[in-house]
Amino acid sequence: MAGHGTGRSEGPHWVQGFSNKNLAFVNNQTLCYPCGNYILFLDIKTKKTRAVQCQTGQVGAFAANANSQVVAFSDRQLNPLIHIYTFPELRKLAELKGDAQLDYTLLAFSFKGPYLASYSSIPEFVLSVWNWQENILLCSESQPGLTGTSLSFNPMNWQQLCFVAESSVTIWCIERSKDEHLLTRHPVELPDEQGVISPPEDLFFPFFRNDDPYYGPDLPISAIAGLEGDEAETFVPRNCIKTSVHPIAHCWTAASEIYMGCKEGYVLAIDAEEYSVSVLQQKAPPEVMQKIADVVSYIRSQVQKKKGHKPSNVQNPVLLAMAFCNEGLYAAGHEGFLTFYHIKDLEYEIKICADISQPISSLIFSPDYTSLLLVTDQGTVYSYRPAHSGEAVKLLDTSSSCFLAADFLTPGNNYCVSVTTAGEVQVWSLEDGTFLSKLNLGTEATSLACCPSSNSVAVGTQRGQICFLDVTKAEAPRVVHRTFLSKLPVLSLHYDQSGQFLIARATEGHIFILDARPSKLFQVLGYIVLADEVLHLSVISDFKNDLVEVMVLLNVAEVQQARLEIFRLSSAMITDNDKYVNEQGMFNASDLKKKQYDLDFPLSSAVRLKDNTVYGYCSCAPFICKYHLSEENKFQDTSVFSSEKKIPSKQFGSGLLCLSPNSQWLAASAKDGVLFIYNSSTLDILAQKHCHSYQGGGIRSMVFSLDGNFILVNGENDCALVCLKWKEIKKVPGVEEAALYWKSLRDILNKSTSDENSVLKSMAEWKLDPESTSKSLSVTEEDGDITNTDGTTWIGQKTQKVMREETRMFANQKEELQMGIRKLRETIQKMMHENEQVPDIEKLELWEFNLDLEEQEQAQAEAEEDVARARREIEMEILSYCYLQDLIKYECWDDMCVKERAVKCFHRDCEVRNYPLKERSKEEMETLKKVLQLKQTETADLQAQKENLDSETALSEEGEKAAGAVTDDGASFCLNGSLSSQYGGDTSILYHQCDLHTKEQKLNQTILLKDVIYKVKTAFNEEFDMVVQRKEQEIARVKERNLKIQEILEQLDLQVEVWEPVLTDEEMPERVLTVQDSEIKAEKYMTQEEKEQAEMQAKLEMERRLAATDDERLRALDDMMGGVLEIRREDILKMDIPPPDFVSRPEDLWTEEEKKVFEEYEKKVKELNEEKEDYRQFLRNEWNKIEASIKETTQNFDEIVCKLSEKKLKSQMVIYQEELKIVNLIYSLLLDEELDTRESGLHKFLMKKKKEKVKGARKILSAKHGVEACTGPYKEALHEEKSLEHGFMKRFAHIPGNLFEELLQLYKHRPETPNTETLLDTANPYVKGSPEDYQDAVSLLMKAMDEVDSPEHKPSGLDQSMWEHFCLARRNKIKNEELVKWKALALSEMQTCLRRRTDENDKMKSELENTFQELTWLKEEKMKLQQNLTVQFLLKQGQVELESTQIPEYSDAVLIDRSVVEELNCSLAAQGEKKITAMVEFKDFSKEIIQLEWEHKKMKMQIQDLKEKARDIVILPISKDCQLFLTVHNYETHIAQHLSGMEQSLGIMDKLHKKNVRNHQKKVRELKKCICLKEQENYELSLQLKEMLVSVSERMHIFEAADTRDISEEITRQRYQEIVKQKYLRNLIREQEKQLAILQSEIESWNPRTLHII
Repeated sequence: MAGHGTGRSEGPHWVQGFSNKNLAFVNNQTLCYPCGNYILFLDIKTKKTRAVQCQTGQVGAFAANANSQVVAFSDRQLNPLIHIYTFPELRKLAELKGDAQLDYTLLAFSFKGPYLASYSSIPEFVLSVWNWQENILLCSESQPGLTGTSLSFNPMNWQQLCFVAESSVTIWCIERSKDEHLLTRHPVELPDEQGVISPPEDLFFPFFRNDDPYYGPDLPISAIAGLEGDEAETFVPRNCIKTSVHPIAHCWTAASEIYMGCKEGYVLAIDAEEYSVSVLQQKAPPEVMQKIADVVSYIRSQVQKKKGHKPSNVQNPVLLAMAFCNEGLYAAGHEGFLTFYHIKDLEYEIKICADISQPISSLIFSPDYTSLLLVTDQGTVYSYRPAHSGEAVKLLDTSSSCFLAADFLTPGNNYCVSVTTAGEVQVWSLEDGTFLSKLNLGTEATSLACCPSSNSVAVGTQRGQICFLDVTKAEAPRVVHRTFLSKLPVLSLHYDQSGQFLIARATEGHIFILDARPSKLFQVLGYIVLADEVLHLSVISDFKNDLVEVMVLLNVAEVQQARLEIFRLSSAMITDNDKYVNEQGMFNASDLKKKQYDLDFPLSSAVRLKDNTVYGYCSCAPFICKYHLSEENKFQDTSVFSSEKKIPSKQFGSGLLCLSPNSQWLAASAKDGVLFIYNSSTLDILAQKHCHSYQGGGIRSMVFSLDGNFILVNGENDCALVCLKWKEIKKVPGVEEAALYWKSLRDILNKSTSDENSVLKSMAEWKLDPESTSKSLSVTEEDGDITNTDGTTWIGQKTQKVMREETRMFANQKEELQMGIRKLRETIQKMMHENEQVPDIEKLELWEFNLDLEEQEQAQAEAEEDVARARREIEMEILSYCYLQDLIKYECWDDMCVKERAVKCFHRDCEVRNYPLKERSKEEMETLKKVLQLKQTETADLQAQKENLDSETALSEEGEKAAGAVTDDGASFCLNGSLSSQYGGDTSILYHQCDLHTKEQKLNQTILLKDVIYKVKTAFNEEFDMVVQRKEQEIARVKERNLKIQEILEQLDLQVEVWEPVLTDEEMPERVLTVQDSEIKAEKYMTQEEKEQAEMQAKLEMERRLAATDDERLRALDDMMGGVLEIRREDILKMDIPPPDFVSRPEDLWTEEEKKVFEEYEKKVKELNEEKEDYRQFLRNEWNKIEASIKETTQNFDEIVCKLSEKKLKSQMVIYQEELKIVNLIYSLLLDEELDTRESGLHKFLMKKKKEKVKGARKILSAKHGVEACTGPYKEALHEEKSLEHGFMKRFAHIPGNLFEELLQLYKHRPETPNTETLLDTANPYVKGSPEDYQDAVSLLMKAMDEVDSPEHKPSGLDQSMWEHFCLARRNKIKNEELVKWKALALSEMQTCLRRRTDENDKMKSELENTFQELTWLKEEKMKLQQNLTVQFLLKQGQVELESTQIPEYSDAVLIDRSVVEELNCSLAAQGEKKITAMVEFKDFSKEIIQLEWEHKKMKMQIQDLKEKARDIVILPISKDCQLFLTVHNYETHIAQHLSGMEQSLGIMDKLHKKNVRNHQKKVRELKKCICLKEQENYELSLQLKEMLVSVSERMHIFEAADTRDISEEITRQRYQEIVKQKYLRNLIREQEKQLAILQSEIESWNPRTLHII
């Protein structure tokens, strides 16, 4: 790295780190992998590493090829590049630049050949194939949105690529035509999660189609969803999506198959030629082996459970890595087993080869396939040799976790120590970065620091512990001590340069001070708690004054400023520690001499020099501030220090500063990963190095060595540790001072270092127990040493100690206080008991007995806070309910212009509800108005068109009138499809159902139908409101009559319940919105003021009532006359005649007058009782009349309600009819829209296919040109080959015959091509003997020809010069033959490519034809749907009757108007009558004609008969038979004699015929016997002929082998005679066969049917 200004530079001395992914062999013993900004090359034998740095940042994708010994990696800058380096030279061969904008995710080399595949990330997602030797991009294809996980070439065929995504696999084929390359995609259908392979389904062109006349044609789901273009082609509904398996690992086989492991545990076999998938099944082992396997699996699971791990499934593991070899397949996964799969057909057997008990992430075979590397998730690498079948041997014991920190081990020039986030401590050699040892702490680490005064290392952990390591032996580090400070994580550790103090920074502002010396057992001296969070810490040692100054950078959240605090530590704090700390272990602030400084800028890091100069890295802007902590640099009137100098930084992100030990150099780093080194006095840049990258999180930490020669830098997340060393060390300013400072410091610390190291070696090793890592250390009371006794921290031990001391000191006072409290408690309880016994007015409240008022107030405050919080929660909940109530009320009540309510019958269970209606909006009314105007315009236009038509005929007018009469009678409702006109709806504004063809008409019809429904509901609501008003009137009347009934009942003194109707909540729904007090069951909560106000109102109401009842006049009137001024008839029941006074005396003592008076009294009483009884009867009759009238009126109202209910039912039916129309219209519109969407999608698909067809045509044309261009050179090469052969014949024609024949054989002889025997001997399954190109083939042939052209193969007698000419000619001929072969292969490849392009073009044509057919069918269906309307009819019950339950087929029916049929029927009837009249007249006339014709014909026939009789009589001939008949007297006897003679002659002829037949049959049998004999002879002759042919062929071979030319003439003559004889016999056989055929035909012709002829 070039320096700035002075020409000084520094470079990476070595780089260490490990990544458990993207490992690859670059040769048989070198392993390479990316790590941060570097590619590391690890020699697995020597463990040495080499590095190649990516100059632009972090390494992206990575790949290696062991055959070519090259590596490829991409950077992660904008427009990234792919770099190709060779090994072991580490020289850049090529730099590939593609179209990627952000990053490459995958790289892969071909097994042979100069080919590299790359895959870019978002936004391109492009797969590219390169020729990296020539730096040429061969071809590329895009896969939008598909993120790849792995990519690999087929080792046996570089023209096949396997691309694996998260849930898909694609086989890419590279087709080559001359210099053009083309990538073709072949997706593989993976099985689902259950391992079931289902055939793919084309959703864009469905296979099955069902055309329904109502529901329309079956359309793809994409058209129903309204999708077009690419989305329509790829759309899959959620219910059709089948989750496929998730491939994780794959590998190619030597047979070009792919084995693939899935996340679900399946193992797949993919045929790369057929692109088919098979799920491999495990072969069932024998029962005994299965039992053993189950037992082993159970034992393993139990062991893993005890260790706290998840049990693994050995029988069905999830494979994370695969590797193929000649023997079979090796695989591994989370279970930690290396498993061998023996696969046969579709079954496999498992064999566990090794168990390393760690998840295996990668399996890598070495190029010679002698060893298999197993890489674990933890970073450990094992080696397994399949040939030896032994255990896996640990090869590397590194860590895959990120480096946390690193430091130099004292004295700082030999070793360094690092720690990872997982708690693994490594020791490295500074000279070459050799890994020396490792120690796992078993806990998460947070910081590390090396002690200057001893070879001890302190490691801070997340749990608040500090582990102290003894590294006196670099090869065997050990933990010697562990301190549990607190439960706060230890963020950083710092030693002072003298090695006396260890400062530990924790969270929450805690800083712990420890004795750094092992001789003091790393005693904890104390701690400090600062007000704010500590961001950074800087330590300065003052050797003269024996002081250590610590500067702390604090995070002040309130202001955008930084705050520094500086405190001092002296050696006296170690010797007399108790003097400087309190009982809790905290340092006294006065002893630390704290100073505080506020700076003007917020800082993320700060360092301090001895001259009070402070450098800080600003967190709000990229610059470094320089401060001098003196009073002069403060702002005026403030305590804020201003910066003296601000140096702009080229870095970005939060920064980190580090000062060299001699304070000469200042190192700065940030999130960009670039390290800058400044001169601390001038802040000039001495050097810079891009050690890490922004993608890796930048630099986490950095540290200078004591001598200043080395710098250790580790990244945040890139797992890389970089050691830098000055290259031109003599030119670097400050190096000599650093060396002097290091020497002086070493001289100071030499004695203490040796002493402390001896103590450190003598310390016992601390046993690391993972289960006890959470335990802490206790402090003894004597010296504060720490031991692992219990789980409390050091701070906790101090606190417990203080509490024990206080308990011991104040034990007596505590006991006295407890006694006093008990007595006081008893007294209070007694007082409370007495308080319960006193009256309520004297009782005290319970809170008055509380003595602890503060605690009581605190409890009351907490209770009030809880109540307030509960009240707020309840209020918010009530508010949400109120909001929901308002929404519901607005939607269902306030927004309704007609509220829903019901009306019920008085005596029946009948209820009728009205139609709730919302007020139609202004937009709806305007739309309705526009539609009505449009409908009126269309109606007027149609009427005008009808008026302009010509007048019809009389018959048609009559037909129209008849049809119109019929239509007016009953067809109007039927054609309208509803009865809405009878229930308030205006159907005259609607379109006719048979006229709804366009989309606009259907939309307008929908709006008009909604208006009709609204009017129907409005008409019913008006009638409903009238019924409701009537019910209210009836209830009012009933209430009036009930008042009379109540009066009558009072007069009759009867207690009878009177029926009084009321309106329910359904009839008055507005009552539901008002909550009555009677509905609230809970007691109302009232405040004190409300209670007082309620009591006051109750008191006033009582006074008002008393005042109203205290009226003297009313009381006097009531006492004297019953409250009335005159007697009414109703008061007769109250009247009573007082009895005479003497009634109390005995009847014997009455006088006559008294008896008369008593009789008059009885008479009056009787009359009064009669009057009372009459009045009671009158009241009863009146009561009955009133009840009867109430019942009558209410029953009449019930009848009205029932009628209203019937009308509601019918109106609901009408509404449903109109809604059905609307549904049908909306469905037709929806179907029309789906058809439009489908048509648009097909058009876009068609345009896409046409473009692809144009591209395909160009490809075909290009392929044809390529074939034509290649055919010419191929023919020329063939011609050249023939010319070379003719030239050889001419050139060596003068040579003698035997030599020429031998040379000709040698010329035609070709040596066996060496099939790379050395490679064939290896275990690599992918090695094949065929060369890759023409040059390789020619070189192999020339090597084989060197052996053939040697002089020992020269024929004897041939001149050496001629032999040399012959060898040269033969070499030329072989080269030309090889050239012809390769040109033929190239031509064949181009022809194959042309054939594929032609097939693709044919397929494209068929797809276009199918698409055109689909479009044509779609247009036809669309036209059908526009013509085939859905019409709704109203049919009376029983009007349509069917003889059977089967519905007739009306698919070919046509719906027309009834008037048209009736008109046609009328015209047909008139024409029919005319036709019948004409037919009757024609019939009568034709009868007469037919009769006359018949008579005329009869006469003609009679004339003809008479003429024939006369002619017969004239020319009658007389034969011999007639003469015999006329002359012979006994004619019948004569005839009988003649017949008997003919029968005798016929019998004789029959016998003769049978005799001839027997003779001929005998001849046939003899001929058949001859034929059999001839056939047997022919068969024997054929056998002899075969033997002779065999002997002839043998003799011919013998003749050719013996090269005998003289043949005996006698043998020739014999053979000639045999041939002639055979020819004669064949001719004889043919003639006999012909004769036999003739005889057979004659026999067949002699059948019984021809006997009468003979």
